[in-house]
Amino acid sequence: MDFIDEASRAGREPGVVPVPFTVRALEGCWSGSGHVMGKPVTTMLSAKPIVQDALFVIDAASVSKDDASDRYSAHLIFGGADQPSESRAEPISGFWADSFGGAFTATGQGLSRPDGFDMTYVYPDSVFLNRWRIEGDKLVWEIVARDADGRETPFALYSLAKAACPLAPASP
Repeated sequence: MDFIDEASRAGREPGVVPVPFTVRALEGCWSGSGHVMGKPVTTMLSAKPIVQDALFVIDAASVSKDDASDRYSAHLIFGGADQPSESRAEPISGFWADSFGGAFTATGQGLSRPDGFDMTYVYPDSVFLNRWRIEGDKLVWEIVARDADGRETPFALYSLAKAACPLAPASP
């Protein structure tokens, strides 16, 4: 079967590079806890394909365990990328938007791995590496800041498990 037939059957436009399986494996909802810059938080993720299965979105929301008014949310978009890869890893493109607003958005690039995927987002003052790992029925999401010399500093670490997705509000 050729790529265009497969894309058409999946609902994608012809020629769209599919979202790698390791990203799509996150579909559904996840709940857990972790820490951001040393602060304990609870976190919920909702993950699903969008725009005719051409892209994948993860909506993340966290709340500080010490201060319920300290909230954060992010909208992460992933897509297959048609970039050369020296390994069997599939290239991934990405976009990060969060509750800090438009001045703090970033595009990202990454690669699939047998146990998940990595994404790197470059900001004017730092680089953030996101490591997504599925370990059995658990999801570990680690974010590290990388300086110009390649040194990594922990930024956030979440441990999540599959959870029931909240019901969408009923239409009037």
